[in-house]
Amino acid sequence: MKHALSVTREQDFAAWYQAVVSEADMAEESGVRGCMVIRPWGYGIWERIQRLLDERIKATGHENCYFPVFIPLSYFEKEAEHVDGFAKEMAVVTHHRLIQKDGRMVPDPEAKLEEPLVVRPTSETVIGAAFSRWVQSWRDLPVLINQWANVVRWEMRTRMFLRTSEFLWQEGHTAHASVDEAMDETMKMLEVYRSFAEECVALPVIAGEKPENERFPGAVATYSIEAMMQDGKALQAGTSHFLGTTFSQAQNIRFQNAEGQQELAQTTSWGMSTRMIGGLIMVHGDDDGLRVPPRVAPYQIVVVPMLRDTEEDAAILDYCAALVEELNGRDVFREPVRALLDKRPAKAANKRWGWVKKGAPIVIEVGGRDVAGGNVSVLRRDRLYRADGKLDSQVVPRDDFIAGAAAALEEVQRALFAEAHGRLHGHVDKDIASLDALKAYFAASAKPGWALVQWSRPTGAALDKVVEWLKGEKLTLRNVPLDAEAADGACIFTGQAAVERVLVGRSY
Repeated sequence: MKHALSVTREQDFAAWYQAVVSEADMAEESGVRGCMVIRPWGYGIWERIQRLLDERIKATGHENCYFPVFIPLSYFEKEAEHVDGFAKEMAVVTHHRLIQKDGRMVPDPEAKLEEPLVVRPTSETVIGAAFSRWVQSWRDLPVLINQWANVVRWEMRTRMFLRTSEFLWQEGHTAHASVDEAMDETMKMLEVYRSFAEECVALPVIAGEKPENERFPGAVATYSIEAMMQDGKALQAGTSHFLGTTFSQAQNIRFQNAEGQQELAQTTSWGMSTRMIGGLIMVHGDDDGLRVPPRVAPYQIVVVPMLRDTEEDAAILDYCAALVEELNGRDVFREPVRALLDKRPAKAANKRWGWVKKGAPIVIEVGGRDVAGGNVSVLRRDRLYRADGKLDSQVVPRDDFIAGAAAALEEVQRALFAEAHGRLHGHVDKDIASLDALKAYFAASAKPGWALVQWSRPTGAALDKVVEWLKGEKLTLRNVPLDAEAADGACIFTGQAAVERVLVGRSY
């Protein structure tokens, strides 16, 4: 069967991914290594993610704010573990002016900053400094804030949306009076991420705690949601961190408790980024391009008039405009339907395939015969072809389509989630009981999925030994699922009694 993309997932998954990003007009290279131009369709998806997630964040009592992109180096020097975790990725500003010299623009030696500024890799340090000013008493707690921003982490191996030197995200930061309150916050936001990923992005995930070696630098505990891509690899799609007093100690976030004693605040941080779009592509895309779940699609229904430069074109356009107006007056997912009339001067077939590659959930084609018969031709992106390989375009009475549009979009959303859910839970092997079996499992297939194995939670040198073995097999520990069955045997890595089960897989 001939498809819209020049490369299939089976032929070369990495090349297929790049083809989707390009052919779906998601993003393009910017001229700076590791930085991308996010095009309107890609940014439209991010805006939808931003809006829906922002609503959930605010519903839990958080407020949005903004902090500077430049952070004094001295802020990072106060927290050694945090700095060490990001040191190799930091972009640093050392001068504030350029001059011409020998025909080139160079930093002015006389404009060297007294203190270098780090371009924000994450904001724990600068926000911690603010918390130290804001928090004086137990009455000032909790502090619950979030910011939508860009961050810079200088990456050597880049891939658009998945791993870029600059990316967009939200980062939440909170301060609390007790460990219990901070842990409740950490787990609450993990659940916000889980439910958002599954309900809005149709991305099934496994929520759990990261092993010690995978913790955020400076965190006491890190929790993640892990999604399985179509090539079996894991993608960390969101994280929530219990930071304890790590940053409170470094930034002097202290408060007077109800008994009049000084205490360090307990803090958390949590974030989700444009990496989610990379996950959306690799979970839902097919050999014809992207498939966007309706809840995060910039346009859910695209109407393509089939014009032929004849007198009937005006009637077709009027028919389509009225159709779009009626659709936009309907509600789906407790919001107005987002329908678009594509009036661009291009061949209808080219426009149709353009929207197929972009992944618009429903594409409507309208020609002269449709107008005469009061019909529309409906193409659903979740089921593009019939069993015989031909496009599954259904001719439906116009009024029937309008009446059932919301239900059809809800069905597309459910179908995409069900397909991905079956893939995830059908590719987690829970019966591996030895290192040899684990090695054989990942060697047996190019797309093996994950393994859930017994784990003794080793630390120190014992954990280092496990991590080195996994590196040799190009594997990583993902997380300890919150809903995993209790351990009942020996850890396959140490031979000691297992205390929990951990996911192992290849990852992005």
